Formats: sequence, C-alpha cells, structure tokens
Amino acid sequence: MSHVENELMSQPECWARAAEEAAEHASVLPAAGERVALVGCGTSWFMGQAAAALRERTGQGETDAFAASEFPHGRTYDRVIALTRSGTTTEVLDLLGRLKGRTRTVAVTADPRTPVVHAADDVVVLDYADERSVVQTRFATTALTLLRARLGLHTDAVVADARTALAEPLPEGLVDCTQFTFLGRGWSVGLANEAGLKMREACLAWTESYPAMEYRHGPISVTTAGTATWMLGDAPEGLARQVRGTGALWVEGRLDPLAELVRVQRLAVAVAAARGLDPDEPRHLTRSVVLDSP
Repeated sequence: MSHVENELMSQPECWARAAEEAAEHASVLPAAGERVALVGCGTSWFMGQAAAALRERTGQGETDAFAASEFPHGRTYDRVIALTRSGTTTEVLDLLGRLKGRTRTVAVTADPRTPVVHAADDVVVLDYADERSVVQTRFATTALTLLRARLGLHTDAVVADARTALAEPLPEGLVDCTQFTFLGRGWSVGLANEAGLKMREACLAWTESYPAMEYRHGPISVTTAGTATWMLGDAPEGLARQVRGTGALWVEGRLDPLAELVRVQRLAVAVAAARGLDPDEPRHLTRSVVLDSP
C-alpha cells in the first residue's frame, strides 16, 4: 500500500482531533470582524479558498485567499494565515518575511522544526497529520477542518461521512474514464480545484474544475462519453440531466463535500494503479518547492 493511500485512510481520526483542538487555538485564529487573507501554494491555496468562502458565508468578516506568490501588498489585513505542510516553501516564507512587523501572521504547518516557525508571529502545528507522500491528503483536509471547526461548521456527521467515503466502492466505470471534471459551489469550488489537482498529481489524469454554474458556459462542450463529471455538494437544477445527455458519467455528491474529496483521493490512487503509476512519486514534483536564490 502506498504512503498516500495509508495517509488518506487516517483522515477521520485526524479531523476529529483537529475539531477537538480548535478551541485551544482560538487566540491565534481570526476573531469575528477581522479582515483576513489565507495564503498557500497548490493544495494549500485551494484549502484557503474553501476556508475563505466558509468564513464569509458565516458573516465572520471579509476573507480572501491567494496563492502566496500573488498576494496583493497594497491591501490591508488584520491577519494573514499561511497554510504550509512543509514549512519550507519559498513563496510562503518570502511573503511572511515581507509582512513581518506590519501584519499579524499565523502559520498552520505539519513540521515544527522548519523555518516557518520563526517566520510567522503565531504557529499552529498539526504534526499528527504530517505525511510521507509528496501528494497531500490528510494535512490539507485536517487544516481545513481546524478552520471549519473554529467557525462552528464542523459536526460529527462530517467524520461519519469520511468513514463512508473510505468504505463504499467507487462508482462503476469511474476508473476507466479518460477525462475528469470537478464542480463546486461556494466553499466547495476550492475543493473542486483541489480534486482536479489531486488527479493530475497522482495519476497524470486530464482534469478540469469549475464553479458548477459556469460549467454550462463553455466547458460542457468537451464533455462526452469517457468523461466523468463529479459534483462536490448540491448540484444546480437540471445540470445532472444535461451532463448525462452528453454521454458522460455523472457522479452525484451525496456526502459532505470534504468527504467527497476523500472519495476523489481514493479515485486518484485507483487510477494510478490502473495506469501502473506510483502515486507517491508524482512526475516532476517534490514535497516542498524551494527555489534557488537569484
């Protein structure tokens, strides 16, 4: 069994622990009314997108999400949260350095022995969710669970759905598809983006991701037999019928969207196995992107 497969299987336990710890980190996580930005790279950026949408939906305050390299330095925030599993990513460390002394920063990381611990003003360590695989699964979803629980949006039902996502077989014919499209609404748009990334990283699949209502504004034109279109969350009225009309496989999101992402992680491993790929060794990728100094 691959590292990524082992790690994704442990997510229900990681989520339950993060939810229990959320209150302990209340002093460093955003308070209601603060203007907040979440930053990260790759998977962490997409988790930031989801967390930002959840925070705004609950009326906690204006919240944005940016790739760390694209942070708008002309804007003012009360707090910036950096999501970084490795704690060594160049763009994240550079950003935290520029914000030092100007904006309160919080790093959510898996490794307390890395430079980010000194670069940020406050640190939340989720070392029990660290990973050996290059491909992120449990750290990302555990970090999002922590933020979700702090907003009062996590319940035991989410963990139960994750267990279901791990136990139920994947839809018949899904592994044989040649194109995968992931759709979301609201906070699950970030999860759809992450689902697409996971498939590209782990099994070199042709994947796309969109807000669900945007899918009919062009992207559906490439949908056909051999396409799987997967909805994370509740689908807009009539969309399932339209997708089925193209000959594609429609995958309904019946579980909590974060648990649906767990199903996608399982799919990525299954497709990698079918294609003879090692999901722990994605092509051209490393655990952390550390750039050479100019």
